[in-house]
Amino acid sequence: MTGPSILVVGSVNLDLVASGAPLPRPGETVIGARLERHPGGKGANQALALARLGGAVRLWARTGADPFADEALALLRAAGVDLSLVAQLGDAHTGVALISVSPEGENQITVASGANSRGSPDDLPPTIEDALLCQLECPVDLVAAAVARARGFVALNLAPFGPIPDACIERADLVVVNALEAEALGPRAARIGGALVITAGAGRVRMMRGGVMSAEVEPPRIKAVDTTGAGDVFTAGLLLALLEGRDDAAALAFACAAAALAATRPGAQTACPDRAEVDAFLTGANG
Repeated sequence: MTGPSILVVGSVNLDLVASGAPLPRPGETVIGARLERHPGGKGANQALALARLGGAVRLWARTGADPFADEALALLRAAGVDLSLVAQLGDAHTGVALISVSPEGENQITVASGANSRGSPDDLPPTIEDALLCQLECPVDLVAAAVARARGFVALNLAPFGPIPDACIERADLVVVNALEAEALGPRAARIGGALVITAGAGRVRMMRGGVMSAEVEPPRIKAVDTTGAGDVFTAGLLLALLEGRDDAAALAFACAAAALAATRPGAQTACPDRAEVDAFLTGANG
């Protein structure tokens, strides 16, 4: 059965991951890491997670006309994500994320945005009938234009946090932030038109509606291997669960299960679980 139709407007990166060594302090060099390459970018991560979890997904994004682009899009193609709205730009490089992952699974990320910073609102569809999901690794005017053209459910993941027009958060049916992003959002959180979800790593996840907590869930206890991309899987799982009509607590539980599975595996997109894995994980947790 075809799942909810979702357009993701976001970034595509190739992740260069150095893992297994302690995270360096400012000015420090550490050695002993192993290098891996994975498709990434918050937009692409969330699009892939949505597809693997059962959504019918289109991605709007920009890449360079370089070898990194094919590598960065490979898993999306394999998962059946519609890439007809992804364009290659000859005068920009595909986005690259430089990621360090500690033995405990914590990470540090530096992004060279490249083509991700070149998206123009003029290239968006004139109207967006599908559910819409955006993050902030693309220009904010692009995000604002996409939200203004949306006719259905609008979800915003305010990461990495930056300036966002009030009109966007007022229109949003779902806003997902971590604790630091929630602090940066501050009193503007009261302007959110729908649900505000605040994650806290391994801590409890809260959903607020109209300033009142509607659900709170304790994430599953797991041994983290790599938390890169787990937040993207959470956002994708939460959006899909809400679009499928689950209540707030059940939607949070589904999203937490998907993110927990992702954190037990290396990489961002390579770690995305499929629907059967999440359903089995939830059955085991509740059994």
